[in-house]
Amino acid sequence: MRKVLKIVALLVIVIVIGVGALAGFIWEQSHHDELHYADAIVVLGAAQYNGTPSPVFQARLNHAAYLYNQQMSAQIVVTGGKQPGDRYTEAQAASMYLTARGIPGRVITEVGGNTTLESLRGVNDIAAARHIDTLLLVSDPLHSERLKLIAHDLGFTNAWTSPDSYLELHRSRVTKLKELAHEVGSVIAYELWERWR
Repeated sequence: MRKVLKIVALLVIVIVIGVGALAGFIWEQSHHDELHYADAIVVLGAAQYNGTPSPVFQARLNHAAYLYNQQMSAQIVVTGGKQPGDRYTEAQAASMYLTARGIPGRVITEVGGNTTLESLRGVNDIAAARHIDTLLLVSDPLHSERLKLIAHDLGFTNAWTSPDSYLELHRSRVTKLKELAHEVGSVIAYELWERWR
């Protein structure tokens, strides 16, 4: 019995160390802006209300517009499907928002994704059709590590992240810790159930 308890204790320690290391990687990546020229800027979707992006989504889109105006890419891919009852997809709301800010004709919509993985798979299909090889990914800072992991698994060996600053400016420390825990759980879930399927 004592041996079993020792083995269980050892496993718990290994798991805690592993989860702590993963949290550290996610936190570290969230503080890096990998500003880089790319074939496309990709904005991950977020909530929208009857065609108006939420403040979180607006922050992502404003950052993407800034990157576009800095000539980091000649096109922007916006992602995100819609929830039951919505009139617009997240991508449609994003496209309208960016077009109103002077980026017409350079916005490509991916409207089928309701998760990060689904959205990036949709981006992968768009990239294949449009000969897009490199991506500059825009989302919340803590989302960056998971974005790079999935993009790499989809074959984008050159994918960089340039997060918006909404998280740093508008969220409490408790909220950031909750979002960090969510990202740790999401990366673990992706590793266990999606990555090797």
